[in-house]
Amino acid sequence: MGAIALPRATAAGGAPAKTRLHYLDWLRVISILAVFLVHVSDVFNTVTFEIKNAEQSLAITIVQGFAFPWGMPLFFLIAGAGSYFALRHRSAGAFTRERTLRLLVPFLTGTLLLGPIQIYLSWQHRIATGVTAQSLGQFVAERFLQIGPKWFGAIGYHMWFLGYLFAFSLLALPIFLWLRSEAGRRFVVRLAAFCEHRGGILIFVVPLVIVRLLLQPFFPVQHDWADFVAYGLFFILGFLLYTDQRFTVAIRRDWGILLAVLLLTSLAYGYLAMSLGFDLEKRPATFPAFLVWALIMIAGWCGTSLMLFVGMRFLDFTNRGLRYSLDVLLPFFVLHQPVIIVLAYFVVQWSIGLLPKMLILGVSSFAITLALVQFVIKRVPVLRILFGMKPAEIEPQAQPALAP
Repeated sequence: MGAIALPRATAAGGAPAKTRLHYLDWLRVISILAVFLVHVSDVFNTVTFEIKNAEQSLAITIVQGFAFPWGMPLFFLIAGAGSYFALRHRSAGAFTRERTLRLLVPFLTGTLLLGPIQIYLSWQHRIATGVTAQSLGQFVAERFLQIGPKWFGAIGYHMWFLGYLFAFSLLALPIFLWLRSEAGRRFVVRLAAFCEHRGGILIFVVPLVIVRLLLQPFFPVQHDWADFVAYGLFFILGFLLYTDQRFTVAIRRDWGILLAVLLLTSLAYGYLAMSLGFDLEKRPATFPAFLVWALIMIAGWCGTSLMLFVGMRFLDFTNRGLRYSLDVLLPFFVLHQPVIIVLAYFVVQWSIGLLPKMLILGVSSFAITLALVQFVIKRVPVLRILFGMKPAEIEPQAQPALAP
């Protein structure tokens, strides 16, 4: 058997090595804005959240449910892509130091400074609405006694995302380095050759489905090991997609297939979930329950890949708005949920309709969060470091650590 040619890995579509893929930046910004909207609407959906409005909307829950399979995976996929670009001009040690400053430091800042506010208001709201009769000490102790990766969310609330990203950056680094080796490149070439076949990009649903079905029965709780490993796979796949241009070429070519499979699996997952009264945190024990999780993972891969296509097709440009958004994105993420929870604690007590409450909460929390970033965080050097920003004089050169 002849030797395999090993072409130099390039960015999507054969872009020159130094070209910045602006569509990844846009997807990061859009995804963070989407998470902001989700956290605002979480106050009014029918799913458990820290602060809940008395009047709740099933329609909001259904809309969120459609995006559930691919919403968070998209974050990790793009974060993995960012790691690929970062490692093109950083050593493993420099990569680890940069991820520590950009991920671990803001995780600790958000957890230690802002976590207590969320814990206290969440406990007060539960006491007032009769959800719990625990003392504050019992409520805190229950959260801190979590074991495993769900501890990131138990103590940090939305900061679990940064905790996961930091852990993935360290755990996946040997894999990333191997993919850059001779043996790793042979593996990439063979996989990319398979994806040259029509629909070949769907091969990546196989490890995602297997991992979820194997782990979900043992770790059904959100943010536990099943979620951790599944999101970690999306992170690694995000890196892998940019090691050979044929992967992204396949996504461009097969976007219609991805869309069709996404719609079919989403409809099937939604129908089964509603007919079964499906609970995401209930241990799957029947074939229909396992089927729902398989459909979720297939929809997750198709949805994330399709969003990459949308980015490549429509969003590969830059402007002042994008540059500003990238500068403030990380501190905005750290601050947005505590601001939402503080405001929601009072807004849900008002005697007005659901829609006016949601509009007031969304507009006011967005304005306050952005104002805190613009007029406080950006102007205090130590706060810039604590919230994951770079020093003011340094312009970002590589794909940023937080993704999207």
